[in-house]
Amino acid sequence: MRGLIVALLAILLIGADSGRDTSQLLRNAEEAQVPAPLLWLAAKNGSTRAQSRLVAYASRVESVYWLNKLVTLDNAEAAWALYHLIGDDSKSDRLMQLAAVGNVPEAQMEYAFTTEDPEKRETWLQRAANQGYLPGQAALADWYLLKGEPDKALPWFRVTANDYPQSAFQYGRMLWDRGKRDAAINWINKSASQGHVMADKVKRVLAKYQPTSPDRVSKMSLQSSRCLQRIGVFATSLSTIVKADSLVQAYKNDRRLQSIPLCIDKPIWLKQNTLSCAPDWQGAERLGCDVRPLAKAVERRNYTHAVIVAEQGKANVNNGVMFLDLTDAYSVFVHELAHFAGFVDEYALGAQAAERNCKDTSVPNLIFDGKITYAPLSTYDNWQQLQPGVGIWPAQTCARSDITAYKPSGRVTFLEHHDSGEIPPIYLALWRQQLRRPEAQRPVYMNLFQRFQKAGQTEQAGKWLAKYETFLAPSGAVKREEDISNSLPANIKVAH
Repeated sequence: MRGLIVALLAILLIGADSGRDTSQLLRNAEEAQVPAPLLWLAAKNGSTRAQSRLVAYASRVESVYWLNKLVTLDNAEAAWALYHLIGDDSKSDRLMQLAAVGNVPEAQMEYAFTTEDPEKRETWLQRAANQGYLPGQAALADWYLLKGEPDKALPWFRVTANDYPQSAFQYGRMLWDRGKRDAAINWINKSASQGHVMADKVKRVLAKYQPTSPDRVSKMSLQSSRCLQRIGVFATSLSTIVKADSLVQAYKNDRRLQSIPLCIDKPIWLKQNTLSCAPDWQGAERLGCDVRPLAKAVERRNYTHAVIVAEQGKANVNNGVMFLDLTDAYSVFVHELAHFAGFVDEYALGAQAAERNCKDTSVPNLIFDGKITYAPLSTYDNWQQLQPGVGIWPAQTCARSDITAYKPSGRVTFLEHHDSGEIPPIYLALWRQQLRRPEAQRPVYMNLFQRFQKAGQTEQAGKWLAKYETFLAPSGAVKREEDISNSLPANIKVAH
């Protein structure tokens, strides 16, 4: 209140100045102890210089009164200063909009993120960026990247790379994808030196891996005495090799799975465009790839299963191949590893999946209502032998069918919600047991057989079907499944 009184008194005392020209008012304001009234008079006369000086003064002394006066002149800088001064107020949205319309770049960027309309957001980010406002330029680059428009993002990352570690990292990553490897490494290293966590991770991965072709993968076999499943991990880009490396490292540090006799090899970074992948593979609404290019690497490393990390798509396991994308957490990886051993999901399956899995007597983690008791009784007895007195609990798996399923745990396990992290001891025992039963698994050989067969490459198809038969042989299960034998062309010979 005292400030307002002083301001009014000052206006009365200098009433004579109101008739003077603007330049005289500005000179008098320089000498005045309280310059705001003089600057206001000059501002009303149309002086942009007076308005700017009054905004600066009012901001310094935090004068809501003078900023409000300037807002009546549609002064954008005053609106922006007042917006920050009054905080959460009913007028704040109007002030922000006024400042944005008045070309205050800071307001334009903030205003952009108050709207859910993507076109409107992009327009305001562009306006801020085109004024040379660095945060706005960096935000626009990130926006284009989020939209999946890297070509539009690239020039803005180039502009902001020297000022922001995030921009330097993204610029380097995009240069890598465009084949400019030396420049890419320089920018990634620069970002890492400024403390960017992901850039530092990429820097370490680049020192550890190099892109290669499957034909150049060295011949090596994982130790078979410990490795009842031998898993090869394949990455398809710089981003996915970072992801693949983190998954393998997390597996090595996972104490829960140390008793499971499977081995995961160091990831292989495939050269660009080695694999043909799609997020909606063959219309199945899930990630998939043509795995034929992996045949030589699978053979040379003696893999039984494969993991492919691609850019985007729904995680799944299909005949010995796991497909993951950049968003999949390590918990998803563990969940899908269990599918390699024949485990079935414990969340409610879709109607078709329920129809298929809820009649499968080979499922290790589920039993079903039978006519007299649980079915199959052999699975129930097996649970009791592995963990005497184990409880029987309802499972959600078959909720969309007329079958009731049960599981050997009352907890929400990693097969129901992957991020629960709950792997009960009975599941670990079943997992170890399943890996000693090749007939309970579908190795990568089946996937390769199917792909070569579909492509009309009958000689290669026969070779991988023979490997599948050999995989089953140790358990005495050398028999061809009906769905395989029915689809096998007459000209494919199987070696025994």
